[in-house]
Amino acid sequence: MKYTIFKSNVLLLLLVVSSCKNSENTKESVQTYADVQIVGAMKDAMWKGELDSKIDLDTLSDRKGLYGLGPQTQLTGELLIIDGTNYVSKVTSDSTMTVQETYETSAPFFVYANVEEWKAVEVPITINDLKALENFIDEQSKSMKRPFAFKVSGSVSEATIHIQNLPPGSKVTSPQEAHVGQINYMLKDEPVDIVGFFSTEHQSVFTHHDTFMHLHLITKDRSKMGHLDSSVLQKATLYLPVE
Repeated sequence: MKYTIFKSNVLLLLLVVSSCKNSENTKESVQTYADVQIVGAMKDAMWKGELDSKIDLDTLSDRKGLYGLGPQTQLTGELLIIDGTNYVSKVTSDSTMTVQETYETSAPFFVYANVEEWKAVEVPITINDLKALENFIDEQSKSMKRPFAFKVSGSVSEATIHIQNLPPGSKVTSPQEAHVGQINYMLKDEPVDIVGFFSTEHQSVFTHHDTFMHLHLITKDRSKMGHLDSSVLQKATLYLPVE
């Protein structure tokens, strides 16, 4: 009798453990941190060659105040959601691109959040490059939940953005291979909007290993968009989410 009870308890324990593991596995690709949703990981695309879709953007049903960014599946473009509108940029030449409004696209990794209320912070004129902006945002957000989405609106005297343009059939086992075909674009004296996500805990997940930010820039006329690599800010306003 005691043996039967013991055996039953062991089976119950195994079922609970199995259930927990299954639950963990289902959350492996979509993680929730505060109000930010993270799908996939940059390191899996860059080092493991996981370039297939892990999220179809047309499945994002709550588009009110939606912000997000990531590369397109197979690293063939850049994605940016700003205030519920999704933009896809693609390379057409080493000096031109297309920017299309559509949710009919997907990503191998993606980060997004819904923000409907912002607080504005004027960016000092001395904050004119991305490292200084990162430090400024870090200081301004010490009491906030992290990670978080933010945006910057203003103008740049110059900036460099890139669009992923990996050749079809490419195999990726390193960041160097992942960036084959990437095209850089120089911007000068452009009014812009920048959408970013900030975290000190997600390097190589949705930020690169040497920064706490992932930023995509789009010009005010919506004709140019890409991953922001460098910029010289002019007059700009930082918008942080109201908690």
